Amino acid sequence: MSSTKLTGATIAEHNSRDSCWVIVHGKAYDVTDFLNEHPGGSRIILRYAGKDATDAFDPVHPPDTLNIYLDPSKHLGYVDMETIQKEESDDPEKALIEHRIKQMPPLEACYNLMDFETVAREVMRKTSWAYYSSGADDEITMRENHSAFHKVWFRPRVLVDVESVDMSTTMLGTKVSIPFYVTATALGKLGHPEGEVVLTKAAYDHDVIHLDITERIVRHAEQRGCKAVFITVDAPQLGRREKDMRSKFSDVESDVQASGGSSVDRSQGAARAISSFIDPSLSWKDIPWFKSITKMPIILKGVQCVDDVLRAIDIGVDSVVISNHGGRQLDTTPSAIEILAEVAPILRARGLEGQIEIYIDGGIRRATDIIKALCLGAKGVGIGRPFLYAMSAYGAKGVSHAMQLLKDEMEMNMRLIGAACIKDLNPSLVDTRGLLSGHSGSVPVDSLSLRAYDSLQGPRFGDKSKL
Repeated sequence: MSSTKLTGATIAEHNSRDSCWVIVHGKAYDVTDFLNEHPGGSRIILRYAGKDATDAFDPVHPPDTLNIYLDPSKHLGYVDMETIQKEESDDPEKALIEHRIKQMPPLEACYNLMDFETVAREVMRKTSWAYYSSGADDEITMRENHSAFHKVWFRPRVLVDVESVDMSTTMLGTKVSIPFYVTATALGKLGHPEGEVVLTKAAYDHDVIHLDITERIVRHAEQRGCKAVFITVDAPQLGRREKDMRSKFSDVESDVQASGGSSVDRSQGAARAISSFIDPSLSWKDIPWFKSITKMPIILKGVQCVDDVLRAIDIGVDSVVISNHGGRQLDTTPSAIEILAEVAPILRARGLEGQIEIYIDGGIRRATDIIKALCLGAKGVGIGRPFLYAMSAYGAKGVSHAMQLLKDEMEMNMRLIGAACIKDLNPSLVDTRGLLSGHSGSVPVDSLSLRAYDSLQGPRFGDKSKL
């Protein structure tokens, strides 16, 4: 890297596919040879050819990305940023968000996870909110993920000594303070500049697990102390998330993974923009390969029926996550808690209960939801969106507060149900008749979720540029 600072005029000369330089955090990089290798395609890079690309780079890239993937010879040196022409930005949404942030309720006013969703909707960019909050098609499964828990009723035990409540347990051999983990989510930097780092720090502080396909990546993760490999199996193609699609996710806000460069239609939302990064050929035949390259436990995330749980046991994986991808894939699939209620008795009847650990995710908003899942045989639960909303609204303090709310709820509700420790949670403490009767039964109205839920919209009349 040159010790002499480059000027803006010099950088601006390299603004084409034949010679493409960009600036990231005050340093210039020659990315000409990398254009066709970039997972997000070449078009987003060319948009910033000869310019400062920092604002586009930061939301979706780890800070060491250029050091890892770009040859040192392409690191050109520092740039005299005083010579860079500042581009005028007309961003009325930014001003509106700044105004709303000043009027935000204090963190202490958030008493439950739904509160974070309500606040985040008002202070996030429209495109970011649409990506986080959207579900597939009519979003029936996304809503059912939460409402299905209301069909399970408790059967509390009384006169149980619950002076001391122990919420700790183990997940795949790792001890944790409470049986939930931060499930894997994409594009965390859309909600906060540090993105997933915020979630990881909060998880560490609260002694919970955070989930963060190549052989090199798996081996690197194992060497760095990661405890398991989660393989997402329910996304051979990303579902149609119409709320996200209508947001017109643009190159300005993110450079997400999508092969094919200019062939990618980035006007159709963040989910559609990353869809070509997915390998639809992943199948059961690939699982032995994953087992061969690591000693870490293998977990299949996205199992949605009894038969596939049994097949996972036969093939020798260590765990499955019953999940419908937060209702973001195939709409009108059943909720995870419903599948769990069907799976667990079959495993017990066949003597397979101890051969695999079962986790679920989707729609968990209360500690009572966690307790119900554990009573029905889950080892733990994954929570994603609520922590993204807490992070987007209040940063690291928000995520920590959200986790503490769950811990406080958990301790209280374990006392009220009559369970002094996790092993006391069992099927006798819940009534699942309403859950197993199908989807025709009535569900209590949940006013909090109705307030937080952002209903789907149709095409809008008016300025065609905003459609």
